[in-house]
Amino acid sequence: MGDRQIFPVQTNKTLTDNLATPLLPRYIKRSKTILSARTMPESFSPEKNASFVVLTGAGISQESGLETFRDPDGIWSKVRIEDVATPEAFARNPDAVHSFYNMRRARHKLATANPNAAHVALARLETEWPGEVTIVTQNVDSLHEAGGSQNLIHMHGVHSMARCTGCQHIVDWEGDMTTAHVCHVCGEPGGLRPHVVWFGEMPLELDRIQAALMDCDVFVSIGTSGNVYPAAGFVSIVQKTCRAHTVELNLEPTLGAANFDEGHYGPATEVVPAFVTRILGTL
Repeated sequence: MGDRQIFPVQTNKTLTDNLATPLLPRYIKRSKTILSARTMPESFSPEKNASFVVLTGAGISQESGLETFRDPDGIWSKVRIEDVATPEAFARNPDAVHSFYNMRRARHKLATANPNAAHVALARLETEWPGEVTIVTQNVDSLHEAGGSQNLIHMHGVHSMARCTGCQHIVDWEGDMTTAHVCHVCGEPGGLRPHVVWFGEMPLELDRIQAALMDCDVFVSIGTSGNVYPAAGFVSIVQKTCRAHTVELNLEPTLGAANFDEGHYGPATEVVPAFVTRILGTL
């Protein structure tokens, strides 16, 4: 997209009132439908070649048994971000950081952490919808892949990979990771880290995400907290650049719910399949 930068400078940061102000389209008055999965309106019917961008957050994986991060009993209520999820934490105490992510990796590998009906529904949308469907996930699990999704962007990385801090080589990683491991490409000892985006780091594949957002006809946000940039600003981007139809599917309305054309609230395993069935029913 040339030199044009549509993302705010403050990337991967928690939303504050000051940070939100420049991106919220306060001059746009939008009516919003707030309904359950069982009463979704039939008014919106996308063109048959419409392109979808679907943003997903921790809420879509919660019903697969994975903890969310920002709920009152979520992960960040039990450990400090500053201790396990920043480059400074890794430089200061890599063993503690490895211990945390080893635990998370093991949790994601449990047999009970399987894709749920919401993951499967999105894979169905990608397969059956004639237009392009791009899923941009903030999640570091692999449940979208397991559910059948293929056109997928992990903007915050994935637990099942490691990255060398020396040569930046990325490799699949299944077991525990420690400072004793050596990069098999450059030979750097102790430099392997989880291939995830920490606070203060730039999310991955922003150019690809930007291109998808600026070309989409429908933007859907699923299971997100709506308070971490740059993802929190995606809805404003599509409204200002391509005037896409916007939909929020969440357990409950987020702080930015008023910015969406539609909002449907309830468990992801109910609202996401219902939305996909409704959209595919327009074919």
